[in-house]
Amino acid sequence: MWTARVFTLYPELFPGPLGIGLYKKALDKKIWSLEIIDIRDYAEDRHKTVDDTPFGGGSGMVMRADVVANSLDKNILDKKEPIIYLSPKGKKFDQIYSKKISKKNINIICGHFEGIDERILETRNIEEVSIGDFVLSGGEIGAFVIIDSVVRLLPGVLGNPKSLSEESFENDLLEYPQYTKPQKWEKKEVPSVLLTGDHKKIKDWRLSQSEDITRRRRPDLWKKYKKDK
Repeated sequence: MWTARVFTLYPELFPGPLGIGLYKKALDKKIWSLEIIDIRDYAEDRHKTVDDTPFGGGSGMVMRADVVANSLDKNILDKKEPIIYLSPKGKKFDQIYSKKISKKNINIICGHFEGIDERILETRNIEEVSIGDFVLSGGEIGAFVIIDSVVRLLPGVLGNPKSLSEESFENDLLEYPQYTKPQKWEKKEVPSVLLTGDHKKIKDWRLSQSEDITRRRRPDLWKKYKKDK
């Protein structure tokens, strides 16, 4: 069973969307589990202080190293488990990384304020990860994104596991267009090749569509695809 352990200042946000639909079914089947740790519970003063002003001055507050470390050390028993801190400075999260962390239980720290004391990142082998070039008010939404991406990769979660191999970013290509009934809608027809029943022609058409879309919309992926082909 794959476990996601989330360290947050706002435990009431969870499980949220992760507690419905196929994710809940997978939880009930014990394919994966979700553990929520309230960082405030590990502050040792009576005010449950988790942040303070930064040395050197500056706007905003910074999460304290001692409190975050206390929450990690008392909850992570296996020191080989990855610890992720969601940060704009981190490595870009992608499908390859999602597959990598689906092999081990993970721990996600949801940052707030102006960030986290650098010393906790240096002493606990924490990897900084970014879900994109933008700033959020907290790491919880990023945690949802990462968990969502990984859970659907776990065996037994999706009804048809073969669909995973045809999704965007597999083989460095974006997914081809999809069509269903009605065959004609607002004067637009379904591409005729999809109605032939010829599986080879359909496969070739889908590949050509994926290649064309990737080339036009994501030249970075297209370059990688051409290099690896």
